[in-house]
Amino acid sequence: MRLISWNVASLRARLPRVLELLEELEPDALALQETKCAADQLPREALASYGYRINDLSGGRWNGVAVLTRIEDAAPGDGDPALEASGTTVGGLPGEVDPAQARWVETTVGDLTVVSTYVVNGKALDHPDFQAKLQFFRAMAERVRALAAAGPVAVLGDMNVCPTDDDCWDPALFVGSTHTSEPERIALREVLAAGELVDAHIAHNGARDAAGNPAFTWWDYRGGSFHKNHGLRIDHALLDRRTAARIDTVWIARDYRKGEKPSDHVPLVLDLHPAT
Repeated sequence: MRLISWNVASLRARLPRVLELLEELEPDALALQETKCAADQLPREALASYGYRINDLSGGRWNGVAVLTRIEDAAPGDGDPALEASGTTVGGLPGEVDPAQARWVETTVGDLTVVSTYVVNGKALDHPDFQAKLQFFRAMAERVRALAAAGPVAVLGDMNVCPTDDDCWDPALFVGSTHTSEPERIALREVLAAGELVDAHIAHNGARDAAGNPAFTWWDYRGGSFHKNHGLRIDHALLDRRTAARIDTVWIARDYRKGEKPSDHVPLVLDLHPAT
């Protein structure tokens, strides 16, 4: 089973790259963040032509999350855009500050609950959005506790936190700012603890990627950050322990940060062997 998480920074702008990924990497579930379109603007027909349905929580111009899943027995070009999602789809996170921001959606894939989430950025430590970010994590911990108690779960998404200094290209530059602050890191650890979840990348690769390099998932568009590898690891896959035991590989698809109209994030890819 292949799960992928990707903040696409606009699904419509990045649609050719998304279709490229569907064709090349053939995920069983693709969690997208920052779709940035209303529900009636989603490219359902184009996705269905590649054999995928989209289960979404859309917020219009900003934010938006979705999970793409396979249309059963559909070959590329044979998809029916009118097909509804299989399983159960739940949108919204109980307890978040502003549900209209469209930051959480759950879809069942077999017996696995797949979540796509886009955690509040926070902006600055003294900004009201920072408190909204911490509240989002508290709400996330409560929901994860319930989901993990009910069965296998994979929480995928842009969580806007570097869990440790190893996940930031230069921690000294981020002192006093978001993404590396201790309150955010504690909040993310509390999410993991609430569901007894595992950070899939760390579980499989340790602090570095399979080649021994810093495992970043985001690079600023400015200043040649990608080529200098001045990045952050802020996109995560959190799995219950039973699902984490199924990990074969966890890797970052760096080539999707290159080429035409790349997102500033790259896909995070998990390959799982079948459950026993």
